[in-house]
Amino acid sequence: MKILFTQDALVNAGAERSHLDILSRFSKEIDVGFVYFYPKHDLKEAYERAGIRLFFLDISESYHFPLAISRLVKLIRLEKPDLLVSSLWRADIITRIASVITGVPLVGTLVNDSYGPMAWKDKQGLKYKLVYWLDRLTARIPIHWIANAQALSDSHVKTLGLKREKISVVYRGRQVPPRSVPRSVPARQSGGPVLPVGGSSQTETQSPQTELSIKKSVSCEDTGHGDRKNIEKSVSCEDTGHGDEDRGHGDEIRPRSVPRFVPQSVSSQTEMDKNGDRFPEQSGQAVPRDDGIIKNFISYGRLLERKGFQDAIQAFSEIIQTYPNCTLTIFGEGPFRKELEKLIQDLGLKESVFLPGKISNPMDLLISGLGKHPTSDIRHPTSFHCFLFPSWYEGFSGALVEAMMAGIPIIASDIPMNLEALNDQESALVFPVGNRNAMKEKMIYAIENPELMLELGNQARTVASQRFDIEVIAKEYEGVLKSLPHPGPPL
Repeated sequence: MKILFTQDALVNAGAERSHLDILSRFSKEIDVGFVYFYPKHDLKEAYERAGIRLFFLDISESYHFPLAISRLVKLIRLEKPDLLVSSLWRADIITRIASVITGVPLVGTLVNDSYGPMAWKDKQGLKYKLVYWLDRLTARIPIHWIANAQALSDSHVKTLGLKREKISVVYRGRQVPPRSVPRSVPARQSGGPVLPVGGSSQTETQSPQTELSIKKSVSCEDTGHGDRKNIEKSVSCEDTGHGDEDRGHGDEIRPRSVPRFVPQSVSSQTEMDKNGDRFPEQSGQAVPRDDGIIKNFISYGRLLERKGFQDAIQAFSEIIQTYPNCTLTIFGEGPFRKELEKLIQDLGLKESVFLPGKISNPMDLLISGLGKHPTSDIRHPTSFHCFLFPSWYEGFSGALVEAMMAGIPIIASDIPMNLEALNDQESALVFPVGNRNAMKEKMIYAIENPELMLELGNQARTVASQRFDIEVIAKEYEGVLKSLPHPGPPL
């Protein structure tokens, strides 16, 4: 079976990287060709290393639809594919017209919530309305659709009038990291105060509400005494009135060992050995970063207004007043950089908020810290403790899946696509989209409760490994394409 995939360009962004991950894992039964129109070649070498045949149609970086359609039609007649698959708006429109001309069936993809309520607020004007109506009028051409989230399927049924039975949902996936042991944090001295980063000590206070107690059995080597001991670690936090019952969200993992979010600090105590030293880490455990604190926040993506980075910066500007040692680093490039730089300057945050530029392999960064990275800004941290994801609207985010796979604690907006991957207070902390004060409260909670945040990070990694393994996702994607009728290549 021969398939031509089309996409706007080969920029290093979510849809382009996801295609690379998926197509490189297709079986030999699929002969893959990848067509791109506009001169952005960031991922060209990566696609070539993966053995994916590339066709660059060399359209100047604007629309030029007639020329693009003409060149694509010629390529289709030369290659004689059984099926076409298109992604992103310009490639979608070009490929739909070429599909009609050549008679080769087309599969469309839904990767962004381009016409949801938040998008309509963000994008206004005649141009956006023309984009929408051209999309809607040609949306009947594809014989099937693949959405990367159920929420995207639901949204486009409403906005483009798609038929629900013609949409398959295949999530974005990422490779499961080799690390198999959850993150851990070292013990604090029994009975000692909680020390927020950059803040004064806070002693544990009693709550009139019911305490939710978590107990873990940790087997440690008693150095110098020969015997192994079971050390019981107790973590108490206030119950917010929901108890510890199963919340009934379906078949996904819902551990009862992660407490509900409360905006106060929570003390954690672990017994020490007889010499007053911390027990050594279990063999094979990951080395905790910076003694288990949460200080350095990280986010990344294209620098666009809809990514919500300005919300994160403004929330952080209040946090830094209480926790002056904290930092926020946002990797990526995009047209909103100048606005973000001005905001950082106006808020006096140049020494604590950083925009270093692009990063080639963000998942490695999340797992192991920065290491060596060529960047124009060398002042930013090289290790990170919490991932912020403040987007106003998205598709199903590959960046979010990467953070889950890495096991780093996550704070994310409550857009529907995020909630298909995360569960508030079970695998992440979630705040209402665009609510800077709520984001600030969650960040403060993370700073003051690193142990509980690492619980969330470890749970997110477990969920991601089970649901978003790229090997499984690629097979699902290939299976959908093989199941579709294709009359054979055009004559």
